[in-house]
Amino acid sequence: MTDTPGQGDPSIALVVAMGQNRAIGRDGQLPWRLRSDMKFFRDVTMGKPIVMGRRTFESLPRVLDGRLNIVLTRDPSFSAADIVSVSSLEAGLEAAKTWAGTQGSDEIAVIGGEGVFRAALPLADRIYLTEVHAAPEADTWFPELDQDAWREASRDAFQAGPKDDHDFSIVVLERV
Repeated sequence: MTDTPGQGDPSIALVVAMGQNRAIGRDGQLPWRLRSDMKFFRDVTMGKPIVMGRRTFESLPRVLDGRLNIVLTRDPSFSAADIVSVSSLEAGLEAAKTWAGTQGSDEIAVIGGEGVFRAALPLADRIYLTEVHAAPEADTWFPELDQDAWREASRDAFQAGPKDDHDFSIVVLERV
């Protein structure tokens, strides 16, 4: 498919839930249970290519439906049904751009983990950030943000629902 005049590459968005201490994971899992945030995650990533590291992929219960699952791995023998396996972030973003162009998606969602977020952060146009109102023990962290590089576009606060461990806020950050 060729680009139509005026059509640019899709934007790159990081989608992350982070504790007050920048925690994003522990022992290969999220360090909390936030059912309400899972619904937000599904809504914001549906119909988009999603880029993730192998360990993030392995932490999922299954391939995420309605999205192209692109998995970054250094293991050339790694494969799984219904995913695109790539060896670099650049290759992953290229595959995501191609798929997004054929599907009419204007955004690529990068969903972790720590190393993928660190590599993709300088390229990101937007961050969908769930601020978890807790500081859990963790072994995986979101990188520090340069506050001068981002502006808060929206913020919505939520009380913990019946299947949520903590209160949280959903914040959308746009690159300045």
